[in-house]
Amino acid sequence: MTSDKRTDQAKNPGTSNGYEPKIIGFLCTWCSYTGADLAGTNRLKVAPNLRAIRVPCSGRVAPEIIMRAFDQGADGVLVLGCHIGECHYDNGNHRAAKRIP
Repeated sequence: MTSDKRTDQAKNPGTSNGYEPKIIGFLCTWCSYTGADLAGTNRLKVAPNLRAIRVPCSGRVAPEIIMRAFDQGADGVLVLGCHIGECHYDNGNHRAAKRIP
């Protein structure tokens, strides 16, 4: 594979063989979801194969919920929250980091 072909695949993942993984993203209301919303407002491209689900806090996403997403056909799961030290629920992001390494 040439480096040009690899660069094209990096820019357009899933287009070379028709496969696009189904990604579920659990996004914290306060930081991650707001950032994703702002990206959309600014007309930045968002991956069409990403399904964003708004959650009150990343610390509220239990491992069982992640496993259910995989059981229902997700190829990948993201759990996105506030920066460490900036959680609107004090320590929810610490809790998420411990529960979902």
